[in-house]
Order: sequence, then C-alpha cells, then structure tokens
Amino acid sequence: MNDPHIGHEHISKSYDVELSRLIDEIVRMGRIAAEQLASAADAMALRDSELASRVIDRDHAIDALEQEVSHDALRLLALRQPIARDLREILTALRTASDIERIGDYAANMAKRSIALNQTAPVPPAAALPQLAAVAGSLLSEVLVAYRQRDAALARQVWERDEELDRLYTATFRELLTYMMEDPRQITPCTHLLFMAKNLERIGDHATNIAENVYFLVHGAPLVGERRKGDTTSSVVEPKA
Repeated sequence: MNDPHIGHEHISKSYDVELSRLIDEIVRMGRIAAEQLASAADAMALRDSELASRVIDRDHAIDALEQEVSHDALRLLALRQPIARDLREILTALRTASDIERIGDYAANMAKRSIALNQTAPVPPAAALPQLAAVAGSLLSEVLVAYRQRDAALARQVWERDEELDRLYTATFRELLTYMMEDPRQITPCTHLLFMAKNLERIGDHATNIAENVYFLVHGAPLVGERRKGDTTSSVVEPKA
C-alpha cells in the first residue's frame, strides 16, 4: 500500500521507510510546538509563572528534533540523491523544521515575558492577546494538518488567513501604544505585551511559510500572488498629546 504522505512507492523500500520517518519527525515537532504555544498562551492569560517556566524548559525538545530532521534530511540527500517530488519532500522537511523551531522559540519568549509581566499589576489591554494567541494557534494547527495530509487547498487557506492575524496585531499595537501614552507608568508592562503580541504575529508568519512550502510540495510551483499583509504598525503615527 502506498504511504499517503509520500504519494507513491519507490523501488527501494528502505528509502520509503527513511522518508516516512523524516515526515513523522516533522509532525512530532509540530505537535510539540502547538502544545508549547497553547501553554504559553495559558500561562499569559492565567498569570501562571510555573506553567511559563515549563514552557521555557521544554523548548530544548523542539531544538533536538530539528537537529534530528536536519541530520536525516542531509543523509537522504547524500545517499539517495532524490529528484523531482522526492527532492521537494526533503527540502520542504528542512524548511518546515526551521519554521517550527522558530515557532517554539517565540512560544518560549512569550513565556519569559509573561513571567516578567507577572511582577506587575494586570494591564487592561492584555485582554486582547488571548484572541491573538487563538488565531495564531488556529493557523499553526491548520497548517500542520495541511502538511501531514499534503493538502494544498488547506495550505492556501492558511496563507490567506495570515492577514487576519496581522490586522489583530495592528489593533493591539495601537491600543497598547495609546495606553502607554495616557499612563507612562504602564510603559514597562505594555512593552512586554508588545513583544508578546509581536511573537504571535511572527508565529503566524512562520505558519504561512509552511503553507507556502506545502503548496509548492504538492504542485511543484509557488503560490501565485503577493502575500497580503494586515500589519500596518510601521506606518503608525504617534498621536498628539
């Protein structure tokens, strides 16, 4: 029976086994990253420093898996000299592993910021971040399904939804900036929140990168069109006092 992930069998059964193992490693990485993001979001919302510390401590698991993926992918390239779809499989694995590793880093960064944030009183604009985290988590979960199932249509949906996360990030950025200007005492906690919001926006970008790679893997051609961006924070003009 054909492996649904690979799409066809090869003359060398050992190659199919090695390629399947590589894909399984990516899926496992993605699952851990999604759990890390969800835990970091919970730690932020619940002001739970103990949970945040566990997120930070677990980041090494994703790093270790990325090293395994890199080793196995380079071994396949060197020994099997793949072409066409097989080469795309390996290149997609390498790129996806890199994006997932960065997502894990951003989740850990959020956890570190939430520990620092817990040393201050709650800030009202922080209520916007759980929504950001929910959308980022949804994008990540969907793109991991797209990778596992080789679903180019779902990958394209993730690619298009990145704009939704960007718009939420821009709104949160503006709200936090206004809050800091109205009450300078809140500059420190709001700065932590700004970094956490940016972490979530970047997680969306990496999920979108994975979506682009899945689409290329399936079709052998890149997604047509420029990625729509809803992040307009670079053009925010400081309001007059």
